Amino acid sequence: MSGDDFLPEGTLRGLPGPLPRDERLLWQGAPTTTGVFVRVFHARIVALWFVGWACIFAASAGSPSRAVMIGSAIMLTGALGLAVLWVLSWLTHRTTVYTITDKRVVFHTGIALPVTRNLPFAQIENGALRAFSDDSGDIPLRLRPGVRIAYLQLWPHARPWHVSRTEPMLRSVPHAESVTRLLVQAMTAFAENGQPVQPVVVMRPTPQAPRLVAAE
Repeated sequence: MSGDDFLPEGTLRGLPGPLPRDERLLWQGAPTTTGVFVRVFHARIVALWFVGWACIFAASAGSPSRAVMIGSAIMLTGALGLAVLWVLSWLTHRTTVYTITDKRVVFHTGIALPVTRNLPFAQIENGALRAFSDDSGDIPLRLRPGVRIAYLQLWPHARPWHVSRTEPMLRSVPHAESVTRLLVQAMTAFAENGQPVQPVVVMRPTPQAPRLVAAE
């Protein structure tokens, strides 16, 4: 952490204001650029889509030279599209700050219009971790009934397909299992002080259906 992480008012980057005296910062991080590129913008599927269309149009071109010309044009368009998605992924990485304290999780997000959202532990029913092979992972947080945030206001920092009951999600955070253990400890300590918070669980991807296991 460097002095550049502090705003002129002395507020830590990613927080709406200085931490209260009785609150402690535990962790700050951001989604990886590659994770956003692959899992949010689905770069692999986009690349395959352009390759597929290039093959289809090249096969129906009628002559080898025309096939090369059409295929090259489509592949160039695909490369430009992927470049735009990479820039958006990098901007998402640069403008996002996830913060965990001993009382809450804070989402600071937004490329054009930055927004900061506080999620006190008392509003979080439970959480999960979907770990990936590169040591990163997604950490969705299930909110208690009555606590609602619009899906589109959170995207891409929301669990996919959970629209009716939106789950804020820390996207593709590095060293995700370590972050989850830290969150487990913080939520458990908060619960021991009289607040009803359930432990976070780990969802490990397997060749079969994902399985929920207790986090260490």
